[in-house]
Amino acid sequence: MVKETKLANLAARLLPWRTWVQTGFLLVWLDPLGLRLHNMCGPVFHCYACPLATFACPIGVIAQFTAIHIFPFIAVGLLVAVGALFGSLLCGWACPFGLLQDLAAKIPTPKFSLPKWTGHFRYVVLIATVLAVPYFFGEGHRLFICRVCPAGALEKAVPDMVQQALAGQQIIWPNALKLTILVLFLAVIFFARRPWCRILCPLGGIFSLFNRISAFFIRFELGKCTKCELCHKLCKYDIEPEKSPNDLRCIRCLECTRCGPGALNFGSIFERAAKAMQN
Repeated sequence: MVKETKLANLAARLLPWRTWVQTGFLLVWLDPLGLRLHNMCGPVFHCYACPLATFACPIGVIAQFTAIHIFPFIAVGLLVAVGALFGSLLCGWACPFGLLQDLAAKIPTPKFSLPKWTGHFRYVVLIATVLAVPYFFGEGHRLFICRVCPAGALEKAVPDMVQQALAGQQIIWPNALKLTILVLFLAVIFFARRPWCRILCPLGGIFSLFNRISAFFIRFELGKCTKCELCHKLCKYDIEPEKSPNDLRCIRCLECTRCGPGALNFGSIFERAAKAMQN
């Protein structure tokens, strides 16, 4: 129980600082030291073509390897390892594209809910644009993930356009589909919480598959629950945490662990192992 309390306490102490934790990770992904380790994948959704990208995008790597019919063992291995350990925890605490949407959500505009079934589109994007289109049609197809990705448009195309404009050069615009997706994304993030993560992100879709089996997880203790449903109000993603604490839609922001009775807390299989050894 001591280790469990320590982990829960650590999560509780970090929770008010989550935005700053995300910002700290942003400095890692944006490569302020100019390292450019593009031969390595990062575990977050971040375009490697961005002028400041430290690591390669795992989704882009998988799509490019699929296009040349080679299995991307390292990229897939990384995602399996991260998913098995943390599930979608990195989505809520380390992803720069998630941070952008979280900051936009802080602006006091009306927010609308997203139906539960829309989360399945992440797997449509994964299967279609990351696997099927690259495998059968190659990188040149207009539905290849990197050709429609809003992260690529925002982190690569937009900086290039600004640089071209400042230099007085001809501006090279993204293709119409990519530009349309970017404009829609930038508009919707002010009225829905994390629309890309919850509806279309293939990386989030992969990590969410591990939520119920990952080493770190959200624990629900029925004996402590008072049916107050405070966790419903704390969760911004229309999940009922006491019924499905490790839901596929959960980004593990851990806000639900702030419930008064303490029925929801952050736990891990390592606590169980330590407790078993003590007994």
